[in-house]
Amino acid sequence: MAIGDVFEVTTGSCSDLYYVDTGMYDVEEYGSVYLLDDDRPALIDTGIGTNYRRVLDLLDYADVAPEELAVIAVTHVHLDHAGGAGLLAGACPNAEVYVHEAGARHLVDPARLWEGTKVAVGEQIDFYTEPEPVPEERLSTLVDGDEIDLGSHSLIARHAPGHAPHQVVFEDSANDAVFTADAAGIYTPSTDEVHVTSPPPQFDLEQALADVEMLADIDPETLLYAHFGPAPTADRLNVYAERLDSWVEEVATVREDAASDEAVIEHFRTTLETPAVWSDVKARAEIGMNVRGVLRYLD
Repeated sequence: MAIGDVFEVTTGSCSDLYYVDTGMYDVEEYGSVYLLDDDRPALIDTGIGTNYRRVLDLLDYADVAPEELAVIAVTHVHLDHAGGAGLLAGACPNAEVYVHEAGARHLVDPARLWEGTKVAVGEQIDFYTEPEPVPEERLSTLVDGDEIDLGSHSLIARHAPGHAPHQVVFEDSANDAVFTADAAGIYTPSTDEVHVTSPPPQFDLEQALADVEMLADIDPETLLYAHFGPAPTADRLNVYAERLDSWVEEVATVREDAASDEAVIEHFRTTLETPAVWSDVKARAEIGMNVRGVLRYLD
């Protein structure tokens, strides 16, 4: 597995499904964009924009011409998921962009989103490309329960606001799978581990746990992680719910005796193990972002 590699998803009952390792943050096993090759071919998420040509390589691998792409389905407007929407809309002139109604304005005019991202991701902003706007006439908004018909498959939007109020996951019943966005955490195939994601400013523990419960109620055979790749559901949702609870408790406990919030962040940077496949730069940034998100939630 390497940056830029394209894979066909054969996990569980999945068919007509491919994904690419976009090389997000210049590391393997972190950013994946999916393609459902159906009567109306659909991309699920877009990556940060910097690596959008690798998404075009994904289309090429599946023999889908850019003008044949019908749908760009964005799980939420955080730029690691939607940063390439405008660029891909430009390269794929017949694709309609779908997003939850709470995030639509940020795709049409991404200026505030870009400024907010700089604050949220800190030094990681060096890996990003400033997003291009999506033409308003090519944008369709979603609410909970809306369905995008692709032919043999459909994408059913399930609102999952614990990570962000504009987040949805997409249920693909034909594949007995769910595109999890950030609602089920971060998965690393090489270590078969699920890691927390709790970035500022909108992480909410109770709602995040409710989102995991919603995924469990759907009971999919396969989880399709945006970070990163497909995995059998097995007990991963239970494990993630327990990890979310313990993570927030750990941060709160360390904060009680810490001299400052920066000291809390540094504590976890020096004690928390991260996957070897992540670079030191990515690991430090990821930990810092997730701790800040919990601290803001606690406040």
